[in-house]
Amino acid sequence: MRYFARLVVIAWTVLRYGLDDLALSGLRRTRFRLLRRVISVGRSWDQPRGVRLRLALEHLGPIFVKFGQVLSTRRDLIPPDIVDELAKLQDRVPPFPAAQSQALVERAFGRSVAELFGSFDAEPVASASIAQVHFATLKSGREVAVKVLRPGMLQVIDDDLALLRTLATWVERLSADGRRLKPREVVAEFDTYLHDELDLVREAANAAQLRRNMESLQLVMVPEMVWDLCRPEVIVMERMKGMPISQVERLVEAGVDLKKLAQDGVTIFFTQVFRDGFFHADMHPGNIQVSLDPATFGRYVALDFGIIGTLTQVDKDYLAQNFIAFFRRDYKRVAELHIESGWVPSGTRANDLESAIRTVCEPQFEKPLKDISLGQVLMRLFQISRRFNVEIQPQLVLLQKTLLNIEGLGRQLDPDLDLWSTAKPFLERWMDEQIGVRALFRQFRNEAPRYAQLIPELPRLLHDALQRQAAKPPNEDALIELIREQRRTNRVLTALLCAVLGFTIGALLVLARSWF
Repeated sequence: MRYFARLVVIAWTVLRYGLDDLALSGLRRTRFRLLRRVISVGRSWDQPRGVRLRLALEHLGPIFVKFGQVLSTRRDLIPPDIVDELAKLQDRVPPFPAAQSQALVERAFGRSVAELFGSFDAEPVASASIAQVHFATLKSGREVAVKVLRPGMLQVIDDDLALLRTLATWVERLSADGRRLKPREVVAEFDTYLHDELDLVREAANAAQLRRNMESLQLVMVPEMVWDLCRPEVIVMERMKGMPISQVERLVEAGVDLKKLAQDGVTIFFTQVFRDGFFHADMHPGNIQVSLDPATFGRYVALDFGIIGTLTQVDKDYLAQNFIAFFRRDYKRVAELHIESGWVPSGTRANDLESAIRTVCEPQFEKPLKDISLGQVLMRLFQISRRFNVEIQPQLVLLQKTLLNIEGLGRQLDPDLDLWSTAKPFLERWMDEQIGVRALFRQFRNEAPRYAQLIPELPRLLHDALQRQAAKPPNEDALIELIREQRRTNRVLTALLCAVLGFTIGALLVLARSWF
């Protein structure tokens, strides 16, 4: 009944703000125009469509606000009046009362705000779907930002996720296309990320990890956490000062090089994804600023680390090979990688898949970002995925969402950015480090402690195996199997000795080259 009540709330919100009329307005067929006229009888709205959509998403809660945030970065797909309103969802969601926020801080730490801080701004500087932020100063005089979790979020999120799970189940049952898209697994991934976002200590740990990862790059700044003042409902961090990246005209007036800023953004993204496998997955403009301080001028300032994407080494290798093959226009390799990974049925003809991918991707090369319609590309790729039964990979959903955000930011900063030529050298260098001589020596160095433990144990393990074989009742089959086992063991030992010898000779050659 609770879920039914939530459905009623959603339906009522759609009707109240005229979202049904908004949806039908984009459909041109006669029957849809007639339906729009029928449902609009006796209804009128004083506010523009963008305002109505924003208010409806705010009313429906965090999941719907997240959806609006993603749409707000797509000026190439969404009309400007709607995008301008949805941009307010990035950090201007109506705040909850200041007194309630202060009470939550005091309850989290068991002390009054006056005892904790030298000063505390009651009015929030930013308010989003999950939390809001207040500026404050510590007793030491250090300027900090205090992030406070919205009360009652867990119940709303759980109800909406329950509805999504039910809808996903029915989609899988009723549609073969739905089964291919794996909606239940996608919702499960979304569930994990949203619940992680409700634990602010997890967000603080994410920020600390990202700060360490990015420190050597000198392109992005991440706030330092005040760990003594971090709780699941409240965290305190270093106050970051920067200009929102969406204020492009002000950045230009301040002297920021937008072309370099756009290229740096691509470098940061690919570094996080392929080098670290740990990336900021909520990169809408409300979470990204640019430093104007002389010491760090032009650097990115990252905020809000509740949603972080992670990739395994297998995921990174597979994606990097796909990207490089794509940048080289090696569509046959792209098709082969999809078949090898099991994303498409094993019986798929590589030539057919190659031809389909070429048809979609080839027209996009040698175009600046402003001339590439990612919406059309995604639509064509989706049609291909239907034809070849490509399975959607739930673990890559966050990466796909982040790519959309990055591309949207790139359009705002430098519409002439050549995304392909900017990313290709980075990926080729990364792949060389992964599969080249340096990678080989790095892997041997990392595995050396394990080899040092295993190699001395090999004779004993071999002796134990032979004793077990000898203890069995003798018969012709057992003797044959014993001989085979001995041969296999000899081959393994020979290969191991050759590998150790080859590694030693290679190391000596590298050292000799460096010496002479």
